[in-house]
Amino acid sequence: MLASAGYKYLKSSRRVLSLLEYQCLTMSHIKQIQSHLTVSGNLFDPFAAGRIISFCAVSAHGDLSHAYLLFLSLPRRTTFIWNTMLRALADKNKSATVLSLYKHMVGSGFLPNNYTFSFLLQACTQLSDLSFGILLHGQAVRLGWEAYDFVQNGLIHLYASCNCMDSARRLFDGSLNRDVITWTAVINGFAKTGQVEVARQLFDEMPEKNVVSWSAMITAYAQIGFFKEALELFNDMQIAGFRPNHGAIVGALTACASLGALDQGRWIHAYADRNHMELDRILGTALIDMYAKCGCVETACRVFDEMPDRDVFAFTSLISGLANHGQSATAIDMFTRMQKEGVRPNEVTLICLLSACSRVGLVEEGLRIFESMTNIYGIQPVVQHYGCLVDLLGRAGLLEDAKRVVREMPLEPDSYVLGALLNACRVHGDVELGEETVECLAKRSLDHGGVHVLLSNIYASANQWEGVAKVRKGMGEKKVKKVPGCSLIEVDGVVFEFVAGDTSHVFMDDILLLLLDIDKHLKSLQLEDDDNYDMKLE
Repeated sequence: MLASAGYKYLKSSRRVLSLLEYQCLTMSHIKQIQSHLTVSGNLFDPFAAGRIISFCAVSAHGDLSHAYLLFLSLPRRTTFIWNTMLRALADKNKSATVLSLYKHMVGSGFLPNNYTFSFLLQACTQLSDLSFGILLHGQAVRLGWEAYDFVQNGLIHLYASCNCMDSARRLFDGSLNRDVITWTAVINGFAKTGQVEVARQLFDEMPEKNVVSWSAMITAYAQIGFFKEALELFNDMQIAGFRPNHGAIVGALTACASLGALDQGRWIHAYADRNHMELDRILGTALIDMYAKCGCVETACRVFDEMPDRDVFAFTSLISGLANHGQSATAIDMFTRMQKEGVRPNEVTLICLLSACSRVGLVEEGLRIFESMTNIYGIQPVVQHYGCLVDLLGRAGLLEDAKRVVREMPLEPDSYVLGALLNACRVHGDVELGEETVECLAKRSLDHGGVHVLLSNIYASANQWEGVAKVRKGMGEKKVKKVPGCSLIEVDGVVFEFVAGDTSHVFMDDILLLLLDIDKHLKSLQLEDDDNYDMKLE
């Protein structure tokens, strides 16, 4: 009789467990199934418990906390159950809990398998915990799991994300099953460590590329300042039939901002709108930065106002753009709006604000902002903040105050700080302080060509031509050269760079002829204006 009842409950439990195959289950259904298993005495059966925990932990309709409580109550667990919990916690970015639970697993007498290591390495990568990852690598070797795809790819990701590219490359070269994700991880790793040529070589060798790999290479170029290459690759990506994703768009916009490629930036903006890309904080800030650096401040403001959610980076980008285009008062008003919206400034925001105050001579406002850094926002000023403060005081003619800031600042003044003081000396004709500042720069080996040219200009403004000759002679003896200036222009979506003194451009003869025509035309206009002026005097 008892055996018959037990068989009946077992069949019933199996039928109940089969319900877990349905996709439309909710946690309410799961709790009913769990209640049935509890009544039948089968809940603590490892197979039944594993099925319940798997649904609660992994399913989109599950409840991880419920799965964890059931897991803790189990008197007997299997490797599958341990792996299920580790996987769920890793997917939820609870990486510290993953590693803690693994220690509990090993302490309970269970050994990891290849699946276990894949979840553990994912957690180590999220935490950038290289030391624990190396420990896991050793365990994988001892237990014979290192050669398995999941483990090998996880190790490659870990080492690449922690910039250990020698280890990552050694595993990568020895791997027989490298998927596109692993290729992309290694490319990212080399790009982050500045080995962009190696990254590009690997990118070109990829047997199969996807949108993420294209985006990774574009972003890498943009982050290290290879802006022309970033835009070229962005165009190649579309020619190859790939639709740019969010990362590629942001990387290309960064390149457009730095090159002043307004036409291409506008096209990218239109592309994002056509494809209904969300104007999130990252994309919005990239657009603001691009438009502001290309001189379209009104468009940058419009993008800012269209953003549904603005953070400190969006505010900072717009404040910087306004300040750089002669709208310092509006930049300071934007800071007031930022405070009203409850967004706290960061170090860069305050640099932009101090720069804005400096440009329009708002000394009191600038001093108030500088003092608020530590008193209100708890931000310790760095050299760049002191440089802005020196520039603020120097432009206003308060050279003694600027000198006192340099003398009393708790940090070693750099070329930015001393350069700001030297420029103030040039503006206000303080030869003695200018000489003293150049000596300070020379002691720190910061006296590049621009410093000597600036001192020469200070002497020239004071009609001290012997000083000018002395500086020029010293530059010749030390073989100091002024870094040539350069300019960029965009024509039909292509950016051209011109360096002072460089005549290597393919159309240089045509350019020179056109410049001569412009020069003649301007001179003729000047002569006409002079004739008209003389006629009025008569």
